Amino acid sequence: MESGKKILVIQGGGRAKGNTARLVESFVRGAEDAGHTVEVVSLLKYEVKGCIGCNACRYGKPCVQKDDFNGIAVKLREADLIAFASPLYFWTISSRLKAFIERFYCLAQEDPNPPLGRYEKYPEKDCVLLMTAADDFFWTFEQAVSYYRFAIVNYIGFHDKGMLLAGGCGDTNGGPRIEETEHLKEAYMFGKGLYD
Repeated sequence: MESGKKILVIQGGGRAKGNTARLVESFVRGAEDAGHTVEVVSLLKYEVKGCIGCNACRYGKPCVQKDDFNGIAVKLREADLIAFASPLYFWTISSRLKAFIERFYCLAQEDPNPPLGRYEKYPEKDCVLLMTAADDFFWTFEQAVSYYRFAIVNYIGFHDKGMLLAGGCGDTNGGPRIEETEHLKEAYMFGKGLYD
């Protein structure tokens, strides 16, 4: 195994003690047991608004919006791996997490010769996607996975280290039921085996 990495988990909403929070806890325990340093940033506790497209942040300048993003951006730059965690809302990631990702615009640097489909360069990071959902159909996570692959991996250029798509976690009208699935064990093993 490689030496310990710095992992930043961005928890994009859900309930404070819900299925996604529990999935994150198991993932973190596994990663820490493998010798990695992990910090969880819950977007329930930090305010991050969506990008307003003002272009004031271009190349080396922070975002002009007065919220918590610029503080979290420091952690983003220091991390080796970013874990994006979200419940499934209307067939994709939560709006909190989407707004957070939009703000990556201020992390971009000029690239005189970008690869096809990219206009600039972003910091090189590893990434994973952690998601929970009540449903567990073959198409349940299709939109979320598509966004992750297009935006995070293909466009921003992060290196995908895998996805844990935890379906069948119980009806949204009831309490969390992820304990009745194998997903918490899977999350632990996923975190533990990230850099094996």
